[in-house]
Amino acid sequence: MKYTLIFLLILVAVVSGALSAVASGVSVPWRQLFGGVKTTEQQVMSGIKAAQGYRLQLFAENVPGARWLAITRSGDILVSQPKKGQISLLSPDRNGDGQADNQRVLIDNLNRPHGLALHENWLYIAEGNAVGRVPLDHSDGRLAGSYQRILENLEDSGHWTKTIEMGPDGWLYLSSGSSCNVCIEKDPRRATIMRMRPDGSNFKILATGLRNSVGFDWSPKDGGLYATDNGRDWLGDNLPPDELNLIRPDNFYGWPYAYGDRVPDPDFIDDENPTVKEMIAASVAPVHEFAAHNAPLGIRFLRSPEQLKNYRGAALVALHGSWNRSVKDGYKVVSLHWDESGNISERDFLWGFLSEDRTEVSGRPVAIAEDNQGKIYISDDYAGAIYQLSPSNVPSTPTVLPTRVANNVEKKPPAIDSDAVREGKTLYQSHDCAHCHQQQVPLRDLNKKYSLDSLANYFDAPTPPMPKYDFSDQQKKALAHYLLSLEALR
Repeated sequence: MKYTLIFLLILVAVVSGALSAVASGVSVPWRQLFGGVKTTEQQVMSGIKAAQGYRLQLFAENVPGARWLAITRSGDILVSQPKKGQISLLSPDRNGDGQADNQRVLIDNLNRPHGLALHENWLYIAEGNAVGRVPLDHSDGRLAGSYQRILENLEDSGHWTKTIEMGPDGWLYLSSGSSCNVCIEKDPRRATIMRMRPDGSNFKILATGLRNSVGFDWSPKDGGLYATDNGRDWLGDNLPPDELNLIRPDNFYGWPYAYGDRVPDPDFIDDENPTVKEMIAASVAPVHEFAAHNAPLGIRFLRSPEQLKNYRGAALVALHGSWNRSVKDGYKVVSLHWDESGNISERDFLWGFLSEDRTEVSGRPVAIAEDNQGKIYISDDYAGAIYQLSPSNVPSTPTVLPTRVANNVEKKPPAIDSDAVREGKTLYQSHDCAHCHQQQVPLRDLNKKYSLDSLANYFDAPTPPMPKYDFSDQQKKALAHYLLSLEALR
């Protein structure tokens, strides 16, 4: 299977150097697999540039795997951390140093929490397989009751992230990506945007054919619901385009049969089924196309009157960055601007996470939030950071920050269980990893980067593009034993 290759690519991510020597069309930001510990704040911040008129600051520097953002009425910033199974709370900057005054875990023991939404006195959380809510006291940022799930039994294979937003109509909206690269889904809730009442009732699929719409928001100008969408992989460096779609009830947006402006997908181009042709013809084209494989995630329309005039009503989109291109691309935040005719133009808003030669990555933006003072917050799951941009009359000046001390990882070789090694080897072979890898790039330095437990735990929430495999605890440990045993044999 195609994703078997992805599985191996992530396993060999411990190897320094480009994968392009092994498989064309792949250039993965490897350091994310180690938590970004080799990237210091000074290295990150010294190269980042912001749009003229915005001042950039590093708001928080130690938020590993930071993904979605929400801001309470008191100004506290909530951040989801799927790999840690928790939501953290960052206190606003009240002492004027430009950084969060405090950071603490608000709720944990969740199943890969991703999307966050605030409505009345509830905090809504989209886990990998469920949606839940918990009472929140906005005045002091404390939970005021127990967490309860309102929607369960969601599938979480493949594109496992779930995003939720509270719509202006009082309905709770939920997106769920596909289980695969290209396939016909068995679960109708996959590759869709759905909605429900705030208590989970009246659940309905709103729109379909959306391969992976991680971010969506409503325009303050026309009230339209706009969603980003990540196109399929393995069609080369420049196809298909990623998309921005205007979501309307009961519309079909093409996946898996077509991409872009009703371009038939190669996997279905010879399909003579008239239903497929009819679905392609009836599919809705995107209102804007991003460069292929740039991976647009979060989108946020700027509403504050404090924003610079040219940005009021514009949308910011986080381009997480490519992996399925031979040359890296994306890794920035762009702004989208609508003219009076509805045409959309795209400009760089926050950039510099990708080196000029496009080989090194220092950050991967994910989500965007705006507070009532016009301050913009952007999460980065690569550097484990939250950036703050404030409207200003002067261009942004990079902030010089101290070097982060790398996380301590157990360096001594773990005790290897021979029975577990045999089981792990069987797992490795059953996924046909050796065939995809072609045994050209050996795994190196695993013992320097992982303990037995941390390598096993990695498989709970693997870094995209690797999908989640439903390994048992025993299988995860066995695979970790096997991979570490390869190191011990050298």
